[in-house]
Amino acid sequence: MERDPLTEKVIGCAIEVHRHLGPGLLESTYESCLAHELATQGVAFQTQVPIPIEYKGTNISCGYRIDIFVDGRAILELKSVERLVGVHEAQILTYMKLAKVKTGLLINFNVRRLIDGIKRFRL
Repeated sequence: MERDPLTEKVIGCAIEVHRHLGPGLLESTYESCLAHELATQGVAFQTQVPIPIEYKGTNISCGYRIDIFVDGRAILELKSVERLVGVHEAQILTYMKLAKVKTGLLINFNVRRLIDGIKRFRL
């Protein structure tokens, strides 16, 4: 898959967080620290962005939220789990479709080497 400068910068920030914290913490901790690192690096982002579901022409709030929405172009779905499974991939793909975003990163911080916990998605 072709890599772009934005996702490369995001991955660099995630690796920096993982270097300092290591595995084993809560997802919310990684989210807060990654948000801090992105801000430090001058990357535009929003956290916990709601995604409504359109049902029969009506937007319905169902509580779905993007963990980190980077520069209006990439969705970051963060995890701190023993291993990623199919439902995690389905979740980010669904969020990407609902938000009409072409790029997504699924990042599992609960790994020894962060690069082993990153999956890229492109629609």
